[in-house]
Amino acid sequence: MLPVLMFPQFNPVLVHVGPLAVRWYALSYILGIVLGIMLLRRLVALAPRVATPELADDFLTWVTLGVLLGGRLGYVLFYQPGYYLRHPLSMLEVWHGGMSFHGGALGVVIAMVLFTWRYKLNFLAFADRVTVAVPIGLGLGRVANFINGELWGREAPASLPWAMIFPDGGPIPRHPSQLYESLTEGLLLFVVLFVASRRLAIRERPGFLAGMFLAGYACARSFCEFFREPDSFLGYLAGGLTMGQILCLPMLAAGLALMVYARRHPAYAGLPAPAADQPPPGS
Repeated sequence: MLPVLMFPQFNPVLVHVGPLAVRWYALSYILGIVLGIMLLRRLVALAPRVATPELADDFLTWVTLGVLLGGRLGYVLFYQPGYYLRHPLSMLEVWHGGMSFHGGALGVVIAMVLFTWRYKLNFLAFADRVTVAVPIGLGLGRVANFINGELWGREAPASLPWAMIFPDGGPIPRHPSQLYESLTEGLLLFVVLFVASRRLAIRERPGFLAGMFLAGYACARSFCEFFREPDSFLGYLAGGLTMGQILCLPMLAAGLALMVYARRHPAYAGLPAPAADQPPPGS
């Protein structure tokens, strides 16, 4: 039998700046959004153009509000509505954790709808570019969950080389499911979407990349849920499913529908080229 790994005692606070504590969890959100916007600037300029790099910068505020408000409200409504109904002020205590990806995804969708309407952009084409960057934040967020020692996995065989005992998970070895999710929902999904985004034939079909993201995330998350301990206040639901798996079902259906829709509709021509890129008259 191999020795079981003990969870490293990470400090969830990265650094103190006076009375302000900068946590790994917050840093993962900030870094994920900033890196995502940097990538989005490049993606929107690829043919067919869907926006300008300057508009991608403007989207930073919109997506930040969508992620934070949607993620928190999603957690409140999907996971512990009874508790927060009794303790409404606790909704503001985001430093204690409690963010829902599915709620954050809805928040980003609403932000994209309003943003593309405001600037008269093609919603699906813009969503395609945004979703390529989303797994960056997902992967970093799961690493932060691991550092916090939260959302650990189900009981694992002690013979598993990476089975780990978590401080709040009892004396049994568990799957480090946060790292499974970081590798699948984060790294693997990002590589698949990024490679697909390099193909012009795919970029010309608005909604296809967004559909790939929704379906890919639903599959990756549902798979990882088999190794992740369900939330203690929810446990297993109908058919032995978890809340995460149930919330992934409509995502999978929407993703597949989007890909079919994109394949059946005409190619997107994109925005006109900038004046500086247009050839001089008579050339």
